[in-house]
Amino acid sequence: MKKSLFSILPLLLVAASLRAADAPEKVSVEQSALKTDKFMLGDWENNIGYRQAVRIGNTLYISGSVGAGEMPAAIRSAYSTLRRTLAHYGLGFQDVVKENIYTTKLDALKANLAIRREFYGTDFPAATWVQVDRLYEPDHVIEVELVAVFPN
Repeated sequence: MKKSLFSILPLLLVAASLRAADAPEKVSVEQSALKTDKFMLGDWENNIGYRQAVRIGNTLYISGSVGAGEMPAAIRSAYSTLRRTLAHYGLGFQDVVKENIYTTKLDALKANLAIRREFYGTDFPAATWVQVDRLYEPDHVIEVELVAVFPN
């Protein structure tokens, strides 16, 4: 039995839409070297081979910002750097949706969570906190990476 074009047209449209859904989405990637008052991140980034932040579409991925010394000062240092990175892109901690903290002293971090609240207020992201043996530099005690979303 021969099928007419009109009888198979709905099937062709469904098949075409399924193929389009499987196609990889083209995204634009924005990578920029940041400058801070401490040092020029662009040089540091190029020497190590990373970017402090990468924007893909409406999502900003921020590499770990670190702190050294006693935990209260280390937390403030890491989060102050993150605040500057977020501000560079016109964002704030209210735009953060995911946080990963790596620390060599988890109990000290837990004892100083009030400092973290100074940056987030009461609007917290999803978070993962992990104790590690060591960070990139041996004197670092905390490294915090973030994912933020640009508002519509």
